[in-house]
Amino acid sequence: MIVRRVLLVATLLAGFLSGAPAAAAPPSCTAPVPSDTKPGYLVADPDCELDGTPFTALPGATVHTGVRAGAAYRIEVPKKWNGRLVVYAHGYRGTGTTVYVSNPELRQHYLDRGYAWAASSYATNGYDVGQGVRDTYALVGLFRQVTGRSAGKVYISGASMGGHVTAVAIEEHPRTFAGAMPYCGVLGDAELFDWFLDANVTAAALAGVDFEFPLRPDAAYPARFAGQVARIKAALTGTEAGKTWSDVLERRSGGERPGFPAAFAYWNAASQGGLPFLFSVYPGLSGGTAGIAPGNLTDNRRTVYRATDRWWPTAAERALNASVLRVGRTAYPDRGLEGVPRVDGRPSVPVLSLHGVGDLFVPISMEQEYARRAAANGRSRLFVSRAIRTAAHCGFTSAELSRAFDELVVWTDRGLRPEGDAILDRRRVASATFGCRFTVGVRPEYSPNGCGL
Repeated sequence: MIVRRVLLVATLLAGFLSGAPAAAAPPSCTAPVPSDTKPGYLVADPDCELDGTPFTALPGATVHTGVRAGAAYRIEVPKKWNGRLVVYAHGYRGTGTTVYVSNPELRQHYLDRGYAWAASSYATNGYDVGQGVRDTYALVGLFRQVTGRSAGKVYISGASMGGHVTAVAIEEHPRTFAGAMPYCGVLGDAELFDWFLDANVTAAALAGVDFEFPLRPDAAYPARFAGQVARIKAALTGTEAGKTWSDVLERRSGGERPGFPAAFAYWNAASQGGLPFLFSVYPGLSGGTAGIAPGNLTDNRRTVYRATDRWWPTAAERALNASVLRVGRTAYPDRGLEGVPRVDGRPSVPVLSLHGVGDLFVPISMEQEYARRAAANGRSRLFVSRAIRTAAHCGFTSAELSRAFDELVVWTDRGLRPEGDAILDRRRVASATFGCRFTVGVRPEYSPNGCGL
């Protein structure tokens, strides 16, 4: 069963809140309460799920809930606790002002194997990775405080933006965690926003539509942009230029690989706010700030766009690169926890990561970027990446995630480095069987998939 479907930009989320600890009887849901740290924010009741049903302990476990420093938290400890803790970092939740806590996908798996787990709502929404790191790290001390016990080993795992949180957390607190499992993660920090820039400016150039990147968008810009997108869509739908755009995006998002045409169609069919998905996340709509950085984070001044893998660019590729809108950054990923924190690719603990082959929200190129940075820092031995044949964002099965977690634990305990995929080998990525090895179950966009499943 797929445990996460597409997370386009999750803004249709609301919840409930209370700062009281979990009681023996099922708790009653209370309304969100004002944050005591973030003016204008509400904190949802950690004793309740988003649908209003009570959050209760699974059989044989005990739960602890509450609110700390404007962030709701949940902690669950099995009766036969093995002395270890997993902290979970959630992904992007839009820009609403109600924060809420949710359970990790592997909740049952952790408890079945004796692990306690803890999760935070974070005190803010938006692309606030720094706050996510602070609140997720705080769970380690909070666990000790509310349970009266210290964890012997602590693991961290996070999805999507939570993968960014995970990658930064193990660099900020290298002695705290025993291992890390990001999945569908933004492991390339600002490279993700460059990807959104690339998708838009190449589409405009191939469609012959004048395009803008305002550092301070005026009130009329969204409507103007929507008109530009309509003309681009008309010019690229079912045309040779549209096929070229697909080829360019395939190479910008990770290279030629199986299933990309279906993944491209899957994401082009998605929409948000009345715009095709890949246009709805255009950095120019926010001046390239991601809503949190102090300036434009994106840059394509030296990017060479290719639609083929030939040794030399073709005449058409040279024409594309000459006509595409070029944008220069005015800000950089932060070396600390402000703005959009930088991921150095300097892990001090084993990292086992999973990524969808056809994910175009957070493409597999993020995984490749982390692998390159880890290699540059002499840390390749601490990073293993697994490609999963899905086009959905974070569309993994429980079997895929649980196997990865179990093998990460073996790696940290016994030093047995698990197997992964050669994501930096262009030939292997392009092979018909790329992504087969660790995929459990067949997704429609990969059927028939050539894996012999």
